[in-house]
Amino acid sequence: MEEKQKILIVDDEKDLCEILQFNLESEGFSIDVAHSGEEALKKTMEEFDLILLDVMMGGISGFKTANIIRKERNLQVPIIFLTAKGEENDVLTGFNVGADDYISKPFSIKEVVARIKAILKRGSKKTDENTVITYKELTVNQKQKEIFVGGQHVNLTRKEYEILLLLMKNTDQYISRDEILKRIWDDDVIVTERNVDVNIARLRKKIGKYGTNIKGKSGYGYCFKNNN
Repeated sequence: MEEKQKILIVDDEKDLCEILQFNLESEGFSIDVAHSGEEALKKTMEEFDLILLDVMMGGISGFKTANIIRKERNLQVPIIFLTAKGEENDVLTGFNVGADDYISKPFSIKEVVARIKAILKRGSKKTDENTVITYKELTVNQKQKEIFVGGQHVNLTRKEYEILLLLMKNTDQYISRDEILKRIWDDDVIVTERNVDVNIARLRKKIGKYGTNIKGKSGYGYCFKNNN
């Protein structure tokens, strides 16, 4: 069975979220919902194929949330802004922070579905596996599945590479050991959280001075800290 494409809806209007969720699930999508930018940023963003993001929310705005996703977490997941505003300046701001599309409220559900399908179809033709993620002199080449520190190739095992990639795609976000196990190891392989710790320890040594960027926190898991 083909895996459903997963969409995150971020909007502080709960009724609107319920309407969007019902209709998008009817179209065959898997839906998750957050009612604020803060709540959205706690999620593992790389799980999603697309984000519907409201601009005007209490706390972190949609623009700020998108900027964090794009600049701090280095993620290129498609973003469609939802807003009650239609002024040209807001549209330009949205595209400047990395929006793929922009829909003004009120909108028809058919329009939202059509825009989503168009972007996902376009995105299926180009994958982020060709992108390079960098932090100072630490480079992850996703196409070649290779790591470089200061221009020197670092030999990682597949698990070490996948753990580093997961952490760097979610900069400054703690990911639990259990979540790492689910995402990195096959379901039919019996492993424990200790396997994560062992791989993290080896990874830290192999990437030299950048090993200190991988932080562990009891009860929370691990994250890659952007120390600027």
